Amino acid sequence: MYDKRNGLVTVFGGGGFIGRYVCEQLFKTGVRVRVAERHPRRAYFLQPLAAVGQLDLMQADITRRDSVARAVDGADAVINLVGTLKGDFEALQADGAGIVAEEAKKAGAGALVHVSAIGADPESPSRYGASKGHGEAKVRSAFRNATVIRPSLVFGPEDQLTNRFATLMSRLPVYPVIAPRTRFQPVYVRDLAKAIAASALDPTAHAGKTYEIGGPEVLTMRQLSEEIASIAELSPSMVDMPNLAANGLSYLGFLPGAPLTRDQWLMLQTDNITGKKSAGLSAFGIEPTPMTAAAPEWLARFREGGRFAARNQAAA
Repeated sequence: MYDKRNGLVTVFGGGGFIGRYVCEQLFKTGVRVRVAERHPRRAYFLQPLAAVGQLDLMQADITRRDSVARAVDGADAVINLVGTLKGDFEALQADGAGIVAEEAKKAGAGALVHVSAIGADPESPSRYGASKGHGEAKVRSAFRNATVIRPSLVFGPEDQLTNRFATLMSRLPVYPVIAPRTRFQPVYVRDLAKAIAASALDPTAHAGKTYEIGGPEVLTMRQLSEEIASIAELSPSMVDMPNLAANGLSYLGFLPGAPLTRDQWLMLQTDNITGKKSAGLSAFGIEPTPMTAAAPEWLARFREGGRFAARNQAAA
């Protein structure tokens, strides 16, 4: 652990969904945070969360070694949150991850936290999973003591999980459940962010380790859909989509607005849950937050009367 009064943490992807919460946790400790983004303006919303002089925004692209080198210069710790669900998986999640690790090592950073995903495997049939596996290998090769974080699905106010599901449920008379038996272990974004920040701030405790991070519940896709519907107080007719139909639909994933890509379908063939021996959030002393305790904060807008419905009922 280094002096938080003078410490500097570079966060690649700090302006993203998970990044905003990681930065928030870092700000609370007093360290300086350098957010490296392709488009720094997208991270301007972080400014009110930081003290004067605590936040530095700079342009960086993890596929360009020169910009990565500038971003990690002088950093005590580096966090890489960059990922994609479409596009060039290998360039960002494998080659880019390797560049970050190599430059962090050259810069003398004392800690590197690489955020991967459950299911990362070079032999994965999905390009996403394979690129994540290649990325982990490149990171370990370049920065042996890096901490690797593998989360399951992540939920939170700005997510593309609960919000997307609830939006579709509010619009469709019949909601098709794809891969209804596949299991997930959704983790609350604030819990995940605490673990990521702790890994960067205390490398002596977490260096060289791999953590699979999940929430307190293991849910099938059908159960996850039902839980989101219940929290949002929506009552769609749910129908399990046959695998044959979903498989065929995935071949049309290249079309604009397609609900499912081929790569996503391949990922859905495997459960997305933590290993039995993984310490998970307990390694950080974090009690995992169930979806029912957090999601009403943002899913209440889907209820009849919106988020003020309960208040109006109480007043009546």
